[in-house]
Amino acid sequence: MTPRLASALLPLLRRLDAETAHGLALRALGAGLAGRDAAADDPRLATEAFGLRFRNPIGLAAGFDKNAEAVLPLMRLGFGFVEAGTVTPRPQPGNPRPRLFRLEEDRAVINRMGFNNAGIEAYRARLAVLARPLPAVLGGNIGVNKEGAEPRRDYPALYAALAPLTDYVTVNVSSPNTPGLRDLQGEERLAEILDAIAAVRRPGDPPLLVKIAPDLAEAALPPIVAACAARGVAGLIVSNTTIARPDSLRSAFKGEAGGLSGAPLFARSTEMLRACHRAARGTGLALIGVGGIASGAEAYAKIRAGAALVQLYTGFALAGPALLPRIKRELAALLARDGFAQVGEAVGRDA
Repeated sequence: MTPRLASALLPLLRRLDAETAHGLALRALGAGLAGRDAAADDPRLATEAFGLRFRNPIGLAAGFDKNAEAVLPLMRLGFGFVEAGTVTPRPQPGNPRPRLFRLEEDRAVINRMGFNNAGIEAYRARLAVLARPLPAVLGGNIGVNKEGAEPRRDYPALYAALAPLTDYVTVNVSSPNTPGLRDLQGEERLAEILDAIAAVRRPGDPPLLVKIAPDLAEAALPPIVAACAARGVAGLIVSNTTIARPDSLRSAFKGEAGGLSGAPLFARSTEMLRACHRAARGTGLALIGVGGIASGAEAYAKIRAGAALVQLYTGFALAGPALLPRIKRELAALLARDGFAQVGEAVGRDA
């Protein structure tokens, strides 16, 4: 099956509730039923960030494959990198269903999943048996349990567990669906977590990233950037889902609690990305832009706003695997139009 054909089957899945459809899609991916994109990427798309080489700058955001069940099939669709998770120390069921809602009219999703996952041991076991070398860069995304969490204990333990198995690790302190998690973004508490992780890091361990929320005030960004840069963090992911509800939303699900992702998040997350790029100048921090990308033009806008890399989630979930080669073609064409020989040359041009 080709990515185009896999995308054509999406209307059948949309007859099911969103979470059931997502679970079936993951199982189909894990079985290799979505096929692969065998086309070579345009050379303009190859890039480097936080010491890693990427065949293209388009990644899959955390949350799509929480338990690392379909890492290889997802990479074979043509992503430059795949970030699996969020994984927590212990298994947990997450919040009660229903907890995932498609806002079709708004090209958006609301989720209040609550870090439902099978825990770090099952996650590590799946990563350990993957055939190496992998066809794309692998990221791991780590979080804490809803109950019994001790962030200064749990984040370092999770980082150490994933260090031998991933190319980078992201600290998730920005999901709106675990009570108190976003409080960890404050400069002092974030610094404590990063210091605790630094104590277990060894030479050669993978780069450390931090994922932040789009609902932070712009004034909060420079202290966060400074805390990260001072503690060896390699990059920031901008941004997670938002608890805001724009007046433009039309779907009957717009009042559901949880984090909103997709098209309505694009403008806010891109402006925040631009502000982070300004705050991070001279620090060496690389930025990953996330939020509302469903076209090459939107990926390009993120890159010009300061993103070295970008990630898809809602656009990919709604449009299917055929979206990825289209974004890459459109992005390469825009780079060629503007005279860039490499995507890295466009980073921050509009910041």
